[in-house]
Amino acid sequence: MRSIVWIMAITTTLFGAQIRWKTWPNEQTFSGYLEARGLGSVLRTISAEDMQSLDAIRPGERFYELWDEKSLRQVLIPLGEEMQIELIRRRSGEYAFDIVPIDLLTRHEAVVLTVKDGVAKQIKQQTGNPRLGWELSRLYGDRRLFRTLRPQDRIAFVYTQKERLGWPVGRPTIEAAVVETHGKRVYRFVDAKGKAHPDVFRTERYTVTEKRPFTYTTVHKVPGALFRMPLDKVRITSRFSYRRWHPILKKYRPHFGVDFGAKRGTPLRALNDGRVVYAGWMRGYGNVVKIDHGNGLVSLYAHQSKILVKKGQKVTRGQTIGRVGSTGRSTGPHLHLGLYRHGKPVDPLKYISRKGSGTMQTVVKKHTVMKDFPIAKERKVPIPGAARYKKQLKALITQTAHDNYRWIRPEKPQVIHALRPKDPRQEPGPSPTPSEVTRG
Repeated sequence: MRSIVWIMAITTTLFGAQIRWKTWPNEQTFSGYLEARGLGSVLRTISAEDMQSLDAIRPGERFYELWDEKSLRQVLIPLGEEMQIELIRRRSGEYAFDIVPIDLLTRHEAVVLTVKDGVAKQIKQQTGNPRLGWELSRLYGDRRLFRTLRPQDRIAFVYTQKERLGWPVGRPTIEAAVVETHGKRVYRFVDAKGKAHPDVFRTERYTVTEKRPFTYTTVHKVPGALFRMPLDKVRITSRFSYRRWHPILKKYRPHFGVDFGAKRGTPLRALNDGRVVYAGWMRGYGNVVKIDHGNGLVSLYAHQSKILVKKGQKVTRGQTIGRVGSTGRSTGPHLHLGLYRHGKPVDPLKYISRKGSGTMQTVVKKHTVMKDFPIAKERKVPIPGAARYKKQLKALITQTAHDNYRWIRPEKPQVIHALRPKDPRQEPGPSPTPSEVTRG
């Protein structure tokens, strides 16, 4: 097993203690780390669930140790960006294991530079933060802008960065930026969703509902003079009426049909092709045949002396379906012809022609109604803090010099950090309020 590689050790005296940071080797295990320090007994105190978390220690991760003059007092090993392993020595000399949150600090910084060569390289040299250049390029999303930068062009931006012991943790967040080139300033301001905008306002789309006329067309087929006459010789004796004097009942009654006078035994013809849906006796109508012609139309032939078709039989236009008679309530031989459209009686004479073609007519109608329409609109909404950032960027871009904050680098340590001291009157426990690395 490889031994721990020391990259750098920052030391200071704090209550007789020294703080050191190291990096976790590629082949190092947590159990191996404990064994190397004579702390193998700590493994027996770790729960099975916490043991699984140990796999989250990443090779190359920076971790921290606090030493006193004799031995190790405390260890903090990150598990990602939010949690960390804590080993802490009790007064009894035993070590307690726990997994506790990482309390990161957030630093607000500004950068201003005069272009000399590669922008990303310059930003890294000035700040020690290698990710800032990439984030700036992503913010503008226009590589052509940076390719056309000239020496003496200016760039300024403000950003936030989480830090731990003076080191940047995770991605920085650029809040606003300006590039001064070719005599103009190109701004970017970031909203709460992380989207960049060229001005202090963002365009917000919203929908309103407006009532507008809506015209639609209906197309349907209706029978128009398509039926033939039910008799070869026509003599109408009574027409369709909602108020007719009944010759037998001697009172007014609706007459939903047309009566044709004819001799007994005269052949009755089907108005058009269809299927027999009824053939038999029907109260006052006597012998009746009903034929379904489709499109909601049904014809009725009443008072027959003889029925010549059966229920379910298909018939053709002009086919003999029965004989004229006077069965049921009748004053003499005749045909009562009824016609129903979707179950409602209609005047048969409006659908009958001596030379009916047997085809349907197409009826096209236009209808106009008021209908709700969603209308997309836009409005300008101020980006919170953008106006303040723009004022700050204008001040930065005009400065001849600016003291950029530089993050610690291994070869040039600049800041000393320490562990927060514990109250010596309290016995250290499994860290319900864990010691955390902060700025000293």
